[in-house]
Amino acid sequence: MKNLKTLLIITAIAAGAAHAQTAMKPGDAPMAMDSKKEMAAPAGDMTEAEVRKVDMDNKKITLKHGEIKNLDMPGMTMVFQVKDPAMLDKVKAGDKVRFKAEKSNGALVVTDLQPAK
Repeated sequence: MKNLKTLLIITAIAAGAAHAQTAMKPGDAPMAMDSKKEMAAPAGDMTEAEVRKVDMDNKKITLKHGEIKNLDMPGMTMVFQVKDPAMLDKVKAGDKVRFKAEKSNGALVVTDLQPAK
């Protein structure tokens, strides 16, 4: 009976290790779940959007955007804060843009804003 338990434990450990190895792709790093740390968009991962409103006084922009992959967010229209208020000088309502956003202190913040090509 003791040998059976040992065999079952070893089999379970080996199966778990094999699954962990196959679940990761080469170059992947293990991710720790930490609600205080936020993930930024991967380089080049920008979202298409249309500017609906620019609020210079409150340093905010309203965007009708497509899916924001790094935030696991579907397309919608919403208000974002901007990391650098100077970004707002370059756009107006109706402009087509590409942007990156991330969570920062519980708010969604646009960190990069460029005219769409």
